[in-house]
Amino acid sequence: MQTIDDLDVAGRRVLVRADFNVPLEDAGDGTRRITDDGRIRAALPTIAALRERGARVVLVAHLGRPKGEVRSELSLAPVAARLSELLGAPVAFAADVTGSDARAVVEGLGDGEVALLENVRFDARETSKDQAERATLAAELAALADLFVSEGFGVVHREQASVTDVAALLPNAAGRLVLAEVEVFRKVLSDPDRPYAVVLGGSKVSDKLGVITNLLGSVDRLLIGGGMCFTFLAALGKGVGSSLLEADQVETVRGLVAQAEQRGVDLVLPVDVVVATAFSADAEHKVVTTDDIEDGWMGLDIGPNSRRLFADTLADCRTVVWNGPMGVFEMAPYAEGTRAVAEAITRVEGLTVVGGGDSAAAVRLLGVDENGFSHISTGGGASLEFLEGRVLPGIAVLED
Repeated sequence: MQTIDDLDVAGRRVLVRADFNVPLEDAGDGTRRITDDGRIRAALPTIAALRERGARVVLVAHLGRPKGEVRSELSLAPVAARLSELLGAPVAFAADVTGSDARAVVEGLGDGEVALLENVRFDARETSKDQAERATLAAELAALADLFVSEGFGVVHREQASVTDVAALLPNAAGRLVLAEVEVFRKVLSDPDRPYAVVLGGSKVSDKLGVITNLLGSVDRLLIGGGMCFTFLAALGKGVGSSLLEADQVETVRGLVAQAEQRGVDLVLPVDVVVATAFSADAEHKVVTTDDIEDGWMGLDIGPNSRRLFADTLADCRTVVWNGPMGVFEMAPYAEGTRAVAEAITRVEGLTVVGGGDSAAAVRLLGVDENGFSHISTGGGASLEFLEGRVLPGIAVLED
């Protein structure tokens, strides 16, 4: 891949595909407020570097899943305002994607100036399965620029007009963020320092089957928490009460447990859990061992002994990758497992990677020091597919 340092950007229009899919809430005055600007901040080094070298920066990004409809609550206008604050410079905002306003805004840019186009998913062609439809939008986007920079790691696993198709039409390069993400994940997949541990959580084991299968050939330790742990516990013959269980995956998981044993992988499961009578912060809850989960009770977090077990298992590791929370961290009674694992990872002396998505959100929500991790990914889905060993279309097109 080329990097932005390989491009001659002075005085040229550079189309930057960023990932500004940030959470919003009603501000109470008819506007929308960004509640976590982490993804915007992640793009700042690339935007700043392009501006310093005299590029005319044209940002394209998506927000939510409007499915080709213009929806005011998913407008990128709040992102333009926040980006302007972070850059300390005006950010021109185009009210459409490739229409007359976008063309006028881009035409008005001077060297070192920045524009943001409206939500690219307001145009149904962006996510169309019809390659010809995507190609027409890609051609319109390419007409707005001279060069293309991929900076939205959260979408590089998608074949979409602004991700893959336009990259094939213009001289392209990876931005600072995408380059860093690719280097980190290739390191943990091909040359990890050992002991190498992966911590997986989240709700469904079915979402992580590809990752587990791929990693069993390379990891030394695999720690399983979150809702997905109950399918593992069921595969070992334990009762899980009313906890989340994918019954159709029990046999598959039983096979994974056998593979881990055959390969000498240390598979670590919770020994106790926080159970509750309902999926609610106000529900009655208690700590029980994983042998004593009663009917009518659901597991919503790993317990205190499991937290210590997980922390001890990670203590001497040299490489740790974490993807998925240990419990329902958004509710205070079930947040301590995720907090304990996050803090344990910050104490690891080596490469520590947070695999984006809910894990990254948990780090910020729980106030864990982000500087304690070597790398926090901006792409949950992309990082998972990378760990599965898949070819990511948005990366492959840059390498072509």
